[in-house]
Amino acid sequence: MINPPRIVGDAASAHSAAIVTASYGPDFERCRLLCETIDAHVTGMAHHYILVAHHDVQLFRQLEGPRRTVVDERDLLPSWLHALPDPTSLFTRRIWLSTRTMPLRGWHVQQLRRIALHAKIDEDALIYVDSDVAFIKAFDCRTMWRDDKLQLFRRENGLAENTRKEHSRWSSNAALALGIEPPISSPHDYIVTLIAWRRQSIRAICERIEAVHGRHWVEVLGLQRQFSECTIYGRYVDEIEGLEHHYHSDRELCRVYWSGPELSAGGLQAFVSGMATDQVAIGIQSFTGTDINQIRATLELA
Repeated sequence: MINPPRIVGDAASAHSAAIVTASYGPDFERCRLLCETIDAHVTGMAHHYILVAHHDVQLFRQLEGPRRTVVDERDLLPSWLHALPDPTSLFTRRIWLSTRTMPLRGWHVQQLRRIALHAKIDEDALIYVDSDVAFIKAFDCRTMWRDDKLQLFRRENGLAENTRKEHSRWSSNAALALGIEPPISSPHDYIVTLIAWRRQSIRAICERIEAVHGRHWVEVLGLQRQFSECTIYGRYVDEIEGLEHHYHSDRELCRVYWSGPELSAGGLQAFVSGMATDQVAIGIQSFTGTDINQIRATLELA
């Protein structure tokens, strides 16, 4: 395991929680909006960590504050994983290369950053929030705990109803990484936006992967290339660790617009109006092209 210097947040309270966001340059304005809505609506948070590639650090530094830190991926990931301009995108994007892994894209490395952060912080729970999310209602991070147990999102038999083949592949690859026999897909779905993990469980997952394969956990996942960090975490808790430190929940705290055409002002207002009672945030995927200024205007009306 790498052993970088630790980041010191405010983890003094019982069951402390950090919000964690992996982002990148093109999503900067969306991430700025997320930060503003966290500051306006979120309580029970010890710290907010924003994880970015080295070339994006200076851009995101302007979002830092007493309870918000930008973390360079070079302080999280092994030095043998190199971010380079990608010629297949005319050098407008990055590709991560190493002799120990397959070539990795940004969405792979964002997942690796989320996992790796556990080794640098002291908060008990990490609550992952994408940079294209915005909080609309009050949210207390402490509500993810039930006594000493942290919420584990699980959509019961969700994969049995999901026709997307990559989700089943992610699940079977999670079994391979964790040494679960036989290495087949689970029927359950663990993927959701706004999700909580225990820091100690993440550490145990990394140790488990390294013990099973005899190599760094980043190597194992980087060689698979098709993986989901949420699925790895969920299967580890359900099938190896057990529910001593978790309880199951299928509540989705964030309403997400995953795909489709750009949302107009009316479309955004209708989307917000369609939030379930216990949902506290919306996520408008950046690749839908929905104007960030229109999202801001909609939030002012919400």
